[in-house]
Amino acid sequence: MKETPLSNCERRFLLRAIEEKKRLDGRQTYDYRNIKISFGTDYGCCIVELGKTRVLGQVSCELVSPKLNRATEGILFFNLELSQMAAPAFEPGRQSDLLVKLNRLLERCLRNSKCIDTESLCVVAGEKVWQIRVDLHLLNHDGNIIDAASIAAIVALCHFRRPDVSVQGDEVTLYTLEERDPVPLSIHHMPICVSFAFFQQGTYLLVDPSEREERVMDGLLVIAMNKHREICTIQSSGGIMLLKDQVLRCSKIAGVKVVEITELIQKALENDQKVRKEGGKFGFAESMANQRITAFKMEKAPIDTSDVEEKAEEIISEAEPPSEVVSKPVLWTPGTAQIGEGIENSWGHLEDSEKEDEDEGGSDEATILDGMKMDTGVEVSNIGSQDAPIVLSDSEEEEMIILEPDKNPKKIRTQTISATQVKAPSKKPVKKRKKKRAAN
Repeated sequence: MKETPLSNCERRFLLRAIEEKKRLDGRQTYDYRNIKISFGTDYGCCIVELGKTRVLGQVSCELVSPKLNRATEGILFFNLELSQMAAPAFEPGRQSDLLVKLNRLLERCLRNSKCIDTESLCVVAGEKVWQIRVDLHLLNHDGNIIDAASIAAIVALCHFRRPDVSVQGDEVTLYTLEERDPVPLSIHHMPICVSFAFFQQGTYLLVDPSEREERVMDGLLVIAMNKHREICTIQSSGGIMLLKDQVLRCSKIAGVKVVEITELIQKALENDQKVRKEGGKFGFAESMANQRITAFKMEKAPIDTSDVEEKAEEIISEAEPPSEVVSKPVLWTPGTAQIGEGIENSWGHLEDSEKEDEDEGGSDEATILDGMKMDTGVEVSNIGSQDAPIVLSDSEEEEMIILEPDKNPKKIRTQTISATQVKAPSKKPVKKRKKKRAAN
């Protein structure tokens, strides 16, 4: 597990807040985060939320051969997985030291404390026993994984139902859920872990540390206890020296917290069982709060619909009658008609702006041709005539001679007019043309 280390500024800020008995989430020193328990549609499936830390618990079972040294006892197996979905610091595909420590602590808390009657899991001594497997998946990591995992494991075991079996001689018959009601596990007590974080060599104490508080703590004390105040296991890590009074103080706090959590678990199990018996809706989809999407949804208000018809008749009678409007068909062309108020089809008609542009363009060409007549004194024919072709371009004046076999050669001028010549026509080129004609 590779965590991003905190900066010195963040570390000093957290330690100073702990010295002032303040926490980032607003809790007091001995306060526990809110616990939410939701069950799935199948027996033995649950999700436990401890603040923002979420753990999914799933219990399964199968018939296997027992161990040689314990032929009349069933088998319990616990497996906790830390995926990158919970936190990017977790490395996939390998067991970290944290994962090994948490799995061992869960086994000591639940299996070694004999909270489940393993002898009741025996079907045929030495041949067939039930193997109960508890899979725990960490969905989101926000600190105190062991407490959330222990609650999820015991809740899933209490909610689980195994199939019923019958033994006739050497034959073992396994019944489905439709044939016979499933059988719950025999649970003696519910051990729950409570974690305590110590800071500055045991000077300050916090219950249920968050993820950031775990990064700056000096030591951790985990106490597993049931509601009868029986300590199932205890573990201290971090290398700090704790006094006897500190351990006793933590055990008293743990006893109070375990009683509160046990009552919450029992109430959640009773509610789920009641809903299943009544045939109501249950499962993860029903436990999700819909206030996130419909946050601004208004509450339903009662509406009296007894006299709706009478009120509707009163409103219709008081309203003004609609005006009688008869549509007259408009005949545009023979064989066609239009009903209603429509406008004439303007498809293909030129717009006003286009008409103005064409008018302006035509007037400009007319002025250019008139100017040419006045300046040169030569008659200019239409554009489409072959005798006097006119080409408008920006180039200078050019002369073109067309040779015909039976006629004298004629000089046909190609008049090109630029924008500058139109604005200010000069008379010098005209004099040159007259001189050339005299020479000819």
